Parts: sequence; C-alpha cells; structure tokens
Amino acid sequence: MMSGDGVSGDDKRVVVGVNGSPASLAALRAAAAEARSGGRRLVAVYVWEPPEGEVLYLRNPERIWASYWKEQARGRLDRAFNDAFGGTPPGLDVERKVVRDRPDRALLALADGPDDLLVIGAGGHRGRVRRRIQNRAESAVLTVPAPSLPKGMRRRLRRVSPADFAEVS
Repeated sequence: MMSGDGVSGDDKRVVVGVNGSPASLAALRAAAAEARSGGRRLVAVYVWEPPEGEVLYLRNPERIWASYWKEQARGRLDRAFNDAFGGTPPGLDVERKVVRDRPDRALLALADGPDDLLVIGAGGHRGRVRRRIQNRAESAVLTVPAPSLPKGMRRRLRRVSPADFAEVS
C-alpha cells in the first residue's frame, strides 16, 4: 500500500510530530528510542500552514511567502533535532518531512500502516489535535507528556525579563 508521499505502508516506521515545543521535543526523543529499539525508520514531521490560514491564503496566494514559510518550517525541524540530540542521532534511519497541511491530517496520513507507531507530544493548546489523532488513528499512538519543571520554576520564569539575559561586563 502506497501513501501519497511515496512511502510504503508496509514499512515499519515511527512517525513523530515536531513543532519545537517542550512536549514535541520529548516526543522526538521518545520516538527515537522507539525507532532504535524496534529497528524502525524514524519519520519526523513538521506540519505548517500559512499564518493567515489556507482560506485567506487561497484568496491571495503568494508563492514567495509560501516558500519562505516552508523554509522557516524546515529550519524549525532542524533546530528541534539540534535541541533534542545535538544533530541527527547516530545509528538511526531518519527521514525529516515538512508538510503543508493540518497537523492531525498530515500525521494520520503518514502513520497509516498497521505496524506504524505515531508519537505525539501532550502539552500546550493542541489538545484538540491530540484528541483527533487518538480518535482516528489506525496505528498505535504514543502520547508523551511535556517535561515537568521543578517546583517554583514556572513562577520564577514568569518574572524573567530580557535584561536578565544581557551580558554582564
């Protein structure tokens, strides 16, 4: 069975949604561990849409801006690998994909094989996406929580200002 991206549905893959959030970085690390332990290919996916949404974009399509947004998405996916592993993890078959679509639809289309594992982060305002994926997935879904902060850290982080990061001479 071939999906629209040319990847065989019979291949055993670990598909992970990445957006750079702490939950998605935790999901990326968990997906890499699952891929390594199962001898599977890791497919990391950054899904994007035009900032104003597809409907407004279609009213006034601008290919230069769409190309710019796609490159920004590609850079964010690369930064996620750098943040999570310091680059591409050695010893893994890794495929990086940047897809223009809704996150739930893109991830479900890529993790369409019965032996696939779909890994998503559980955090932030994307609970709606997580619920859609869990309700419609034909593959197994692993939901990874965001790492917790030490007690009192959130309160201290709220009070941080840019001056706190200024270089002291």
